[in-house]
Formats: sequence, structure tokens, C-alpha cells
Amino acid sequence: MVNIVWLILIVGGFLVSVFTGQVEQTSQSAFGSAKYAVELGIGLIGIYSLWLGLMRVAEKSGLVNAFSKKIAPVLRLIFREVPAGSPAMGAMSMNIIANMLGLGNAATPLGIKAMKELEKLNRNKKSPSDAMCLFLIINTASVQLIPTTVIALRSAAASSDPAEIVGTTLIATICAATAGIVFAKLLKRYY
Repeated sequence: MVNIVWLILIVGGFLVSVFTGQVEQTSQSAFGSAKYAVELGIGLIGIYSLWLGLMRVAEKSGLVNAFSKKIAPVLRLIFREVPAGSPAMGAMSMNIIANMLGLGNAATPLGIKAMKELEKLNRNKKSPSDAMCLFLIINTASVQLIPTTVIALRSAAASSDPAEIVGTTLIATICAATAGIVFAKLLKRYY
């Protein structure tokens, strides 16, 4: 479906450029944007390598497990219907920690694993459980201690202080996660 949307946008943009007589400008803009995307991608490789390496060191040193143990009581409070020893709890905590450290790409497989484990606990296989919906909300809000991707993008754009958004990002993501959790718990009673 997404491919169809992209195809419609590309063909539509091309047709508009033909009808407005701006085919050359559109082509130059497309190639310029493609060049910028490649340069940006290459620039991000170094920054992501650094943070993924640090995450691997934190994982090997036991720091991630220590964080997991620290947030386990909070997760048990939020996800009361998920058994404490469930593999879903471990996968959810690892996903949340990876997201907190700004490693969204590293968090994705953990999030998928957590959803699979939550699906095993789901009694009604035709619709997601409350725990699955709540985890999706928390994962989407993604509290960010270190917004790695945004810092990397700002750094690649030659920002004078790429990390200046850390405080405001933390506040915004905490507010989003809190609002999501509160509304999920409130609306759970009605639906």
C-alpha cells in the first residue's frame, strides 16, 4: 500500500512538473535531494556507529541489565496483566531502554519480540490486548534521555550545538508517555 502511495506522489509530481513546464527544475531538485540524502546517510553512519558501539558496551558490561532491573517494578505496575517472569517483560524493558538511549533502530527488533510475547499472552487473537496497546503507546512516545537521531541530524546539518535539544526532548517525551499511559488506562474502562 505504501508503495502505491509513493508511486502516486512521484507520478503526480512528474505530471505537475510537465503541465507547469518545470521538468528541468524538478529533475535537478530530485537529483540534488538524492545527493543530499546519500551525504546525510554517510554522515549518520559514524554517529550511529558510536552510539550503537556504546550500547553494545553497556549491554556487555551489564549496565543494560541493571537498567532493566530498575525499571522492572515500574513496568510491573503499568502492565499488571503481564506475569512478572514473562519473556515479554524482559523484551519490553530492553526495548524501552534502547529507546531511552535514542537507539530506535536497535529497539525495533526488541519491540517486535515484545509484541510476539504479548501476543502469546493474549486471549483474544482477533484483537490486540490492553497490554499490547499500552506497550505500543509507550514505544511510540519513546521517552528519550539521549535523542541520538535528532542529535545526529543536527550535527550533520552543522548545528553549533546539536545536543541543546536534550532537555526539551526529555520533557516532551515524558509528557507524551504520561499522557498516553493515563488515557490508555482511562479509556480501557470504556472500550
